[in-house]
Amino acid sequence: MKKRSLMLIGILSTLFAPIYGQLTIDECYKKAQANYPQVKQYGLIEQSKVYNLENASKGYLPQFTLSAKASYQSDVTELPIKIPNIDIKGMNKDKDQYQSIVEVNQTVWDGGVIHTQKKITEANAAVEKNKLEVELYTINDRVNQLFFGILLLDEQIRLNDILQKELKRNYDQVVSYVNSGIANQADIDAVKVNQLNTSQRKVELTTTRKAYLEMLAALIGEKDGNSLSLIKPSTSDGLALSDNIHRPELQLFNVQKQFFESQKELIRSKNMPKIGLFVQGGYSNPGLNMLKNDFSSYYIAGARLSWNFSGLYTRKNERRLLETSQQSIGVQQETFIFNTRLKLTQLGNEIDKVQQMMRDDDEIIQLRNNIKKSAETKVKNGALSVTDLLREINSEDMAKQNKTLHEIQLLMTIYNYKNTTNN
Repeated sequence: MKKRSLMLIGILSTLFAPIYGQLTIDECYKKAQANYPQVKQYGLIEQSKVYNLENASKGYLPQFTLSAKASYQSDVTELPIKIPNIDIKGMNKDKDQYQSIVEVNQTVWDGGVIHTQKKITEANAAVEKNKLEVELYTINDRVNQLFFGILLLDEQIRLNDILQKELKRNYDQVVSYVNSGIANQADIDAVKVNQLNTSQRKVELTTTRKAYLEMLAALIGEKDGNSLSLIKPSTSDGLALSDNIHRPELQLFNVQKQFFESQKELIRSKNMPKIGLFVQGGYSNPGLNMLKNDFSSYYIAGARLSWNFSGLYTRKNERRLLETSQQSIGVQQETFIFNTRLKLTQLGNEIDKVQQMMRDDDEIIQLRNNIKKSAETKVKNGALSVTDLLREINSEDMAKQNKTLHEIQLLMTIYNYKNTTNN
């Protein structure tokens, strides 16, 4: 019983093993982006944003300042009067002075500077993330080239096998014709040359396919490219193409504009008055009592209002510079949309052209097949040379390859269209 169970498991594993290696092009997109080293930058951007937000929030914490000073002055304060029979003592007549101060400042209202700095930090992080998304999106182009390149090579290898079988059949026929006196050794050699050329072509196609599979495997993070099995998309996907553009570049333009809006808010905040509380503790000689000639401690507490008007001189130009930058982003956005629309028009026309060409492919192949069969009959009757027959065989093969090429071209153009719109 145990042996039968193991056999059953082995059979099922064999049957379903290829399924795990099968990949659609959409799955390749996801794997390629997840495997791209630059994707690690997402975490670094988020960490930087968190650190900057925490630093900005700490602007609301009390700010401590320690200072110390020793000085010597050329003169001291003296009372300009003398009262008879009264001795005024305690007046500090030393010309050297010493002072150490600890001051604590607490922001009450900073005009919105800290709040705006947080918005700028978040806006900057959004810009960096969207730049990364734009960079990752370009990987789809590489996936398209490799994915459809492999599909085309698969079809060419399949047609190559069919051609080799066809040439083998004709080789056997020509050998029989030689025995019948209809053909000669040169005819056999001509067929043999075609067989060797076709065999060499298969080696070239197989080697190229292996290289493409290895590159695709490296791109999507798979270890063994030879185990990959690609699922060919359906050409019906091209029947519902949308021209609505949802590219990550558009989102990047939007967050860049928002970033400059945050910069405008910072200009306004910097030019607002600032209100804060302070406590100052000191130890000095002299202290607050100038008449006491000794070291003493003291404190001062109060509220402080400050308003720096120098920023008002440049505020207008600073805002104009930011508005110019926003307008530049707007121009870049319009240019991107314009160029994307042009590319969509080109791709749309290419899809129409290939679809029209594909309508005649089957008929061309059928006609080429008829011509080849007629040539075979003529060779058999001695009315046509083997060289002419080989030309017709190659023409039929070329017609089949053109059909395959058109199918893959259509699929690749459809997915280039989708990739251009991100739909």
